Amino acid sequence: MAEQIIAACDGASKGNPGPAAWAWVIAGTDGEVERWEAGPLGTATNNVAELTALRELLESTDAGVPLEVRMDSQYAMKAVTTWLPGWRKKGWKTASGSPVANRELVMRIDELLGGRTVEFVYVPAHQVDGDPFNAAADRAASHTARTQQPVGTSLGSALPPPEARTATRSAGRGGTAHPRTAAAQGQGRGTGSKRSTGSKGSIKAKFPGRCRCGTPYAKGESISKNSDGWGHPSCAT
Repeated sequence: MAEQIIAACDGASKGNPGPAAWAWVIAGTDGEVERWEAGPLGTATNNVAELTALRELLESTDAGVPLEVRMDSQYAMKAVTTWLPGWRKKGWKTASGSPVANRELVMRIDELLGGRTVEFVYVPAHQVDGDPFNAAADRAASHTARTQQPVGTSLGSALPPPEARTATRSAGRGGTAHPRTAAAQGQGRGTGSKRSTGSKGSIKAKFPGRCRCGTPYAKGESISKNSDGWGHPSCAT
């Protein structure tokens, strides 16, 4: 059997929905990025961008070679590893009977996964000591979301440099990462510790989402507007 391909994919949306893009990277035997691609999506959501990144990666790799996919999207991860079989069985409807969101993308991914060996690995986003391939995919997707221009090794492009953003401490696979900001470091981590809900311009989130720092926020949590959309008040500036 051929040696396993190590890859990562990521999507970005500046506004959710807003200017969006997908990206994937393939690791070389030297531990560096061997090849990568990123493409624009116009206006789309984070979820569409994340699923499109996975679809593009699957379409660009040999189905006969085992593949490890590193992702930081819990939605995309659960969609393909947990929810997809049930959706397929129910005729691409959810447990409540409503159509599956982004159904065409999910169905295409299901088709591409058929008959091949794919291992999905969740890696937290934007970690100081995080996965380098996921970080590279994140940079490529974020850059392309802003420029709306396709880039990659096939076009002779160099990977975009890291963006200035709040990094987080890695808590290990499956753990909780905390933003490395002065506001976050000043908060207690006991059971009763909460983010401030009195920040100027903050509102209660109507839906769960993901902050620009990479950490998800829950429905009902206080969020504030930032240049990339909505997220934690401490990450708004």
